[in-house]
Amino acid sequence: MTTFGQVFAEPRFRVLFVGQTLLVAGDTVKMLAFSVLVYARTGSPGLSAAAYLSGFLPEVVGGIFLLSIADRMRPRALMIAGDLLRAATCVALAVGGLPVWAALALVFVTGVPRPVFSAARAAMLPEMLAGDAFVLGRAALGMVAAGAQIAGFAAGGLVLAATGPERALLVTAALSLLSAAVERLGLPDTPPRAGGARKGTVRTTLRGNRELLADRRVRGLLLAGWLPMLVFVGAEAVFVPYLTGLGSPSGAGLVLAATAAGMGLGNLVVGRFVSPDGRERLVFPLMLLSGVPLVAFAARPGVAVAAVLAAAGCACLAYNLGLQRPFVDAVPPDRLGQAYGLQNSGMMTAQAVGAMLVGALAEVVPTHHAIAWAGVAAVGCALALRATVRNGLAVRRPGPVAGSPRTRAR
Repeated sequence: MTTFGQVFAEPRFRVLFVGQTLLVAGDTVKMLAFSVLVYARTGSPGLSAAAYLSGFLPEVVGGIFLLSIADRMRPRALMIAGDLLRAATCVALAVGGLPVWAALALVFVTGVPRPVFSAARAAMLPEMLAGDAFVLGRAALGMVAAGAQIAGFAAGGLVLAATGPERALLVTAALSLLSAAVERLGLPDTPPRAGGARKGTVRTTLRGNRELLADRRVRGLLLAGWLPMLVFVGAEAVFVPYLTGLGSPSGAGLVLAATAAGMGLGNLVVGRFVSPDGRERLVFPLMLLSGVPLVAFAARPGVAVAAVLAAAGCACLAYNLGLQRPFVDAVPPDRLGQAYGLQNSGMMTAQAVGAMLVGALAEVVPTHHAIAWAGVAAVGCALALRATVRNGLAVRRPGPVAGSPRTRAR
């Protein structure tokens, strides 16, 4: 069985790992700081929430119209461009003195191409790690995302308290520049995955998305990744009002940190200690179990029990690791970047939709009941997707082993 040591022995993966850590930590600080900045200037909770969620809507636009760029340009150049754009955006927000409407517009516009940058990053992994090492690499990136989120919230809170939101945004700019430098020095300049002319980006992206979604196996694997996440993040979105209603608003931070810790633990256990075939066999059971801890919120648990339940449910989301090799098998090599971009954009969209749906439900029923109903919905999604998941995992694409290198540095 592949070990983390073997994965980290690949120099390119170490660079990708460091870049991902800086990216997630920086984005976490940015979301927190921008939300606080908007609230400080307007006193509006609604605008503050819009600022916090401002990264979701651009993902939809970029995912629909621009994703083909991820396979038609050099991956390293795209990743560096994303880092530089994020740094420039944060500097403009921090020192530009923009009115709130202009700041929100800037974040939206500069967020539109973000799915392209994320897709270029995600599609590099199966090109540098073969077979089971690729899945373990995904697990490692999932763990660092959880850890970097926790660190980002903690560091962001400290910087905000000490210096204010503008300086916190400059921290993200600095982390972005550091990420760009690391990637420039540590990653090879590989050629684009798809050849041909670079005209008609929108048309090419729309056609590629249609063809990917028309593939029954790809569509099923995408839905299996999106729908349970939609429900779980929807429940997570009302943890704050639930715990505030219990008289413990500070407990929300503990419960949200527990979800991130659960994500990291789930990725560690399923990625490191379960065989490749075992991961795929666990997809449906873990998907089903992810909703069960949420159902237990019907009993209106206190902070400590709520944290344990949230962590347990989030740990079960590691079922996604069992979908990784089949997903790479199912996607044509020259569409890998676009496929990962579609997967990531759909995930972001699902999270936003889930937050809106469960939030709306919490307006008409008690929050603990809304969380419990989200758990019921997660179980229902798993049952509805059972046959789809089985079909998606059953077929192997003939040809190279999933995750085998497909490009060479020039």
